[in-house]
Amino acid sequence: MKPAPFRYADPGTLDEALAVMSTEGDGAKVLAGGQSLLPLLSMRLAAPTTLVDINRVPGLASVEVDDAGVTVGALVRHNALLHDDAAAGVQPLLARATANVAHPAIRNRGTTVGSIAHADPSGEMTSVLALTDGSVSVATPAGVETVAWRDFFVGPLETSVHGPAVVTSAFFPALPARSGTAFAEVARRKGDYAVCGAGVVVTLDDDRRVAAVRASYVSVGLTPEVHDLTDAVIGAPVEKADWAAAGELARTLVDPDTDIHASADYRRLLVGVLTERTLAEAAAEAAGRAA
Repeated sequence: MKPAPFRYADPGTLDEALAVMSTEGDGAKVLAGGQSLLPLLSMRLAAPTTLVDINRVPGLASVEVDDAGVTVGALVRHNALLHDDAAAGVQPLLARATANVAHPAIRNRGTTVGSIAHADPSGEMTSVLALTDGSVSVATPAGVETVAWRDFFVGPLETSVHGPAVVTSAFFPALPARSGTAFAEVARRKGDYAVCGAGVVVTLDDDRRVAAVRASYVSVGLTPEVHDLTDAVIGAPVEKADWAAAGELARTLVDPDTDIHASADYRRLLVGVLTERTLAEAAAEAAGRAA
């Protein structure tokens, strides 16, 4: 199919982009990488009156890393983030999740922030933003606002951002001390949307006992969710923690849907399996960091 007719705007600054969006109203749509938007246009599931291409806007293509975390600009491609060693050193989940995003051709063009702004519950990076307790920066004619992930995601393909606005960056806090991470997913074919995915963080105390366990899932809820699994293993020595019990707890906390790809029961089963597997990996990494 072909997209419905639309106007094309190519602003050279953020202010110009916001001015176009103010003029065009609800019919304007931001174009960054386009790997999520263009298929929707072709299938006419979206029909904006104007595409506002922000690829010429300066200052949006950098990855900034410090002790607090990683800030990813709106024009940073998945592949650039995947191979950013400094970002992975501060928050390892970024590279681990990005490696599961679609195919190399899509990662070369698609943007991490665009994927988050798309708010697809099947997207890996929405899950990572939630799991790391991250936030996004949103530019409007009134200024730049920071929006926590819990306030950003409203529903499938829906965010709290309305009116003339551009999501300019996403912030992922640094991995806490004595912590480890892991990410895994199951898909029908490599590069397909995940039937189920899991990202986890395990944190140990000074005595190498489990202090905190958090997990977030892909293709399980309508919006990103973070589940605290600490009660299943708290206080256990890292070498003896019952990760299967944490997986069983996770299965009771999720409420997946049935669709053409998998039943709710199958997704719930995968939640348990992937949780147990990833927690064991994350715990081993946390133990190494705590040594």
